[in-house]
Amino acid sequence: MLARALLLSFLLNACQGSSPPSTPVTSLPTAPLPASRATLVHPQGEVMVKRAAADDWVRGLEGMALFEDDKVRTSGRAVAQVQFVNGSTVSLSADALVGISQTHPRAGEDRTDVTVLQGHVDAELADPARQSLSVTTPAATVRAGREIVFQ
Repeated sequence: MLARALLLSFLLNACQGSSPPSTPVTSLPTAPLPASRATLVHPQGEVMVKRAAADDWVRGLEGMALFEDDKVRTSGRAVAQVQFVNGSTVSLSADALVGISQTHPRAGEDRTDVTVLQGHVDAELADPARQSLSVTTPAATVRAGREIVFQ
């Protein structure tokens, strides 16, 4: 019994003495979150949002951040506005479906890009002298540098 206790004591001491020094735990670098391109404002009725990386549509809420490749859909009696970070707005009519397009502006250019897949939109630039808007549809792409209504 004494031999067992001594052996156990020896093993415990040996294990404690040979443990590696503790090193601080560092967190892995994380990828930065994508920047919001726009915000959903004034949703009235059934307004739905589909995230670029999601399969399901979720209810669009006031102030919801919108990112590149997100889609916004309004039902038959719904309306909403998409307000871009530069202040430009796109108003969606009923039965509309738009996508927040990827924008690759040149240096010094302030551009907003949307894709209208269905319905009617009205677009307004906050500063027409410095901004441009690109609206793409299945049939055409229109770029404007001043207030214009797309239908």
